[in-house]
Amino acid sequence: MGFIRNFYRKIVRESVWARPEMKVTFRAELMPGKSRDERTFKIREVLPSGRVVLYDFVGEHRKSSFEAVNFRREQT
Repeated sequence: MGFIRNFYRKIVRESVWARPEMKVTFRAELMPGKSRDERTFKIREVLPSGRVVLYDFVGEHRKSSFEAVNFRREQT
């Protein structure tokens, strides 16, 4: 049964919330007093655990640290 479960995990992956070079914005509660531009960073690497490493910001960060991604925000 373990073989089938592992094979299924490789085929059907969890939804990916982030990709390298994508911009993400920290929630305002985590960085009070800073503008949206000051809270926005670019993803350097997505780790297997789902956490991300950012350019110009130390540490690993999880999805809940960021605002929901709005793909239309930059189209205006």
